[in-house]
This record gives sequence, structure tokens and C-alpha cells, in this order.
Amino acid sequence: MTALVIAEHDNASIKGATLNTVTAALQCGGDVHVLVAGANAGEAAKAAAQIAGVAKVIHAEGEQFNHGLAENVAAQVLAIAAGYSHILFPATAAGKNIAPRVAAKLDVAQISDITKVDSPDTFERPIYAGNAIATVQSADATKVITVRTTGFDPAAATGGSAAVEAASAVADSGKSHFEGSEIAANDRPELTAAKIIVSGGRALGSSEKFTEVMTPLADKLGAAIGASRAAVDAGYAPNDLQVGQTGKIVAPQLYIAAGISGAIQHLAGMKDSKVIVAINKDPEAPIFSVADYGLEADLFTAIPELIAAL
Repeated sequence: MTALVIAEHDNASIKGATLNTVTAALQCGGDVHVLVAGANAGEAAKAAAQIAGVAKVIHAEGEQFNHGLAENVAAQVLAIAAGYSHILFPATAAGKNIAPRVAAKLDVAQISDITKVDSPDTFERPIYAGNAIATVQSADATKVITVRTTGFDPAAATGGSAAVEAASAVADSGKSHFEGSEIAANDRPELTAAKIIVSGGRALGSSEKFTEVMTPLADKLGAAIGASRAAVDAGYAPNDLQVGQTGKIVAPQLYIAAGISGAIQHLAGMKDSKVIVAINKDPEAPIFSVADYGLEADLFTAIPELIAAL
């Protein structure tokens, strides 16, 4: 029984979500191999070989993998899929793009967003926005799985000494090509990997107020900034800051929710945070039901006072 983890990387280093996925793969039993498909990705392959618990790294090199196009990466996974009992992807935008293609081609059911491995064929995953946990058992010969990274501790990034094996790269499918990207400059921690997150909601009232109130608090704490869907829909914050069922799933050490009522869509994305602090002037706000610490106050008064105290 051998599991294959599809690494998420930038051709130079391995992204944190891969480490959580390796932990899930190790719990499936047997050896764990990691596929690094990229362009000039030798350094990423070396980094993958250092991950504790990894037995082998398979490095597929080619310009067609440069931007992680799903059609090409899926084809590479399928080219080496034989012999693997489990194929695991992080449940990120990239993983969710590739995994269904692999499952469909293998004619198996995808097991999505797992948070626990009960046995090699039985897994747990949240349903109904996290209000219930489904236990799923699969009889498929190959289990294609996406892993909710907040459900598993990351494997150690160092300490391993896996062999790196070169694999024949599949040809470019020609079905898609990379046009370009616009990436906002951000010197803050990545939202899904941050240890502290401060999130703002619709109560902030405008994008100017969102920046004016949330940025100093984030600066003081060295935190990432998040937002509720309502704040994003209102244009107070960009889409990539959205935390929730249709945004990013996070589980930091500390999550501060300011002016967020706590709709179930938002709670589904952050209720696994270790410590939750809620600031809201509505005593009936649902956010207080999941908060470890709640402050019934006007955020425009409370947050400057908090910054001053820090």
C-alpha cells in the first residue's frame, strides 16, 4: 500500500499545504511518495525529499508544468497512478482543480475535503457547512482524496532523506495555456498559513474604514487580514481575503473577528481556530456562540483601545 501526494510548489520551494497532506497520507498506511511536476523545479524536489516521512520523490520536469495547468498535471498523475492505493491533493484551489480530473479518468469516486483518516478506506469529512461530519468508506482500488489542511498537523519540513527519481514528463495537452497573472503585493503572512488573523465584517462600513481600523491591528500583531463574505461583496476588501465556506478555510492560533455577525458560511471557515475573539456591539450575534472571548462593544472604539493596550 503506497500513497502519492501531489505537491503544491512554486518550482523553488514546497508550499505549506503539502506538509499537511503528507501527514494525512502517512495515516493511510504504507509508504508515501511525492510528485513534484514543474519547470526548473529541482529545488522544490530537493525540498520535498527533506519532508519527514516521505520515502520517494518523483520529479517530472517540463515547461508544460510551469504554471500548474490542471490538464497537464492531471495527465502526469495518471501516467504514474498505477500501483498507488491513495492519491492525495491539498484541498486548495489547485488541488480541487486537478483531483476531479484524475478521479474521473480512473473512474473512481473522489473523497473530498477529509479532516480525519479512520482507516485506509474510511475517512471523515465535514458536510452542511461543518455542522455534521460524514464518515465515508470507499471500496475503490485507488482512493483519490483532497485533504482539508486545517484538519492535519504539518509534517516536519526537514529530517527526511528521500530519494529523488526523475519521471518521463507527459507532453503538453494543448488544451489550455497560461495567459498571465496579476498578484497583489502583500508582505503579510499567507492567510491559510498565518498563526494570527484579524478579520473585518460589514459593520466597518467602507473600504477606507476597513483599512483604517484593521491594518494597524494587523501590524501590531504581525497578523494576516481576513474578511467576511459580506465585507467582500460590499467591496470593502478584495476577494482573496475572504474567509468562509466559499472563501478560505483557516485555523490559526488566534482569530479576531471584528464587526462580523457570524453567519454559518463564515463560521465554517474559521471555527477550528484555536482561540477566537469576537468584537461586536450586537449581544445576539451568532459569532459569540463560537468565541472563546467575546467583547460587546463598538469596534471603532474597542480596536483603537486594544491597539493602545498592546
